[in-house]
Amino acid sequence: MNDLQKDILTGTVFVIGLVGFISGEFIISSTLFASAAIASNVNVNRKKAKSGQI
Repeated sequence: MNDLQKDILTGTVFVIGLVGFISGEFIISSTLFASAAIASNVNVNRKKAKSGQI
């Protein structure tokens, strides 16, 4: 999976979590927000490691 696909997947998970939060599904939305945050941090750290910034 390339970087664009990972970014799209992370954004999609975040938007689905936002919709879940608005509709009252707090446990599901919390899980989706957490997974989006973890995926985003992993992607950023991998990009930094590739470029030699870490």
